Amino acid sequence: MIGICVAGATGWVGTALIPAIEEAADLELVGAVARGAASRPLVEENPAYRGELVVEATVAEALERRRPDVLIEYTAPRFAREHALGAMRRGVHVVIGTSGLDEEDFEALDTCAREHEVGCLAAGNFAISAVLLQRFAEMAARHLPTWEVIDYSDPHKPDAPSGTARELVRRVAEVARPRLDLQISDTEGYPEARGLAFHGTQVHSVRVPGFVLGVEAIFGKPDERLTLRYDAGGGAEPYVAGTLLAARSVNRIRGLARGLDAVLENAWG
Repeated sequence: MIGICVAGATGWVGTALIPAIEEAADLELVGAVARGAASRPLVEENPAYRGELVVEATVAEALERRRPDVLIEYTAPRFAREHALGAMRRGVHVVIGTSGLDEEDFEALDTCAREHEVGCLAAGNFAISAVLLQRFAEMAARHLPTWEVIDYSDPHKPDAPSGTARELVRRVAEVARPRLDLQISDTEGYPEARGLAFHGTQVHSVRVPGFVLGVEAIFGKPDERLTLRYDAGGGAEPYVAGTLLAARSVNRIRGLARGLDAVLENAWG
């Protein structure tokens, strides 16, 4: 039985994770963290939950009460790093679904995980379709020399680019860098209108009502164009299966692994 603590237990993904953990024969929910619901019975926040856990205010308090095997982190970037580091220092494996962490954060997480001989798996998106988008984009980058990425979300999303877009661009950069026929610095007018150069790819973040989350990678060469697009709906269910797969598999990792496909292929056999 794998003991799970969920940080962000009353959030968008956390709310969907709780009943899924309860229904799994090999998982046990041993901790729930949410600052806004601290000290209240979890069942009051999530009627699908049938247990007796009380929501903790901090990850440190939850780990002190009962040490889990895995911490699942779905809070905010300003908390996620310290939550993960604190858990790993106690010998707890960590799965991070929180987006907005930067390369310095990931370096610190990898160092800590290796020092304490635990696994940390971080993904910008745990949906299987998002993983497929990354794979297809890697394939396209081997054959089409030019691409840019558009990152869509609602106006309340605080991080830009999204974790999904960042992970996609980072993965494609390991294959190749896009060709620029006109350097951004040579743009007439306002070069910033050409977007952010992230790992060599121009990324444009759109934040307007009507979007939940989407990433579009546009590849081209003379006389042809390929568009790959991922769109998330309003529910968190697509992220649940991937997150729980990561929780079941992260104990096989030492150090930091980035992206669900670090464990996905083994799960598929």
